[in-house]
Amino acid sequence: MAAAAASSSTPAAVREMQRDLESQANALSKIQKGTLETPPSPPLPSHISKNHQVRKQYTIQELELVNDEANVYKLIGPVLVKQDLAEAKANVKKRIEYISAELKRMDRALKDLEEKQNSKKESVS
Repeated sequence: MAAAAASSSTPAAVREMQRDLESQANALSKIQKGTLETPPSPPLPSHISKNHQVRKQYTIQELELVNDEANVYKLIGPVLVKQDLAEAKANVKKRIEYISAELKRMDRALKDLEEKQNSKKESVS
């Protein structure tokens, strides 16, 4: 009787382990799908970052070279609109801060997804 009870509990334990493994594999698949649905990353952030650094350097340098009396224009659609130099400098600095923050946010999000994916892979293995 004891042997029959032990053998009947073994398949139940195996089924329970199989269900647990399947649920972990499904969780890993969901994380991997989330990683694939995010914007492409590896070459892109470094490329964007380099472009951002160059643009940041040259834009600020160019605005510093402009005389206080010079006319500065902003392109809005097909129209050039006259803009105050101080306002132009402030807008450029805000835009650079925004782009920098977005790059950092994307990097953090990618690292978080990679960590989740790696931890699920380790738990499945």
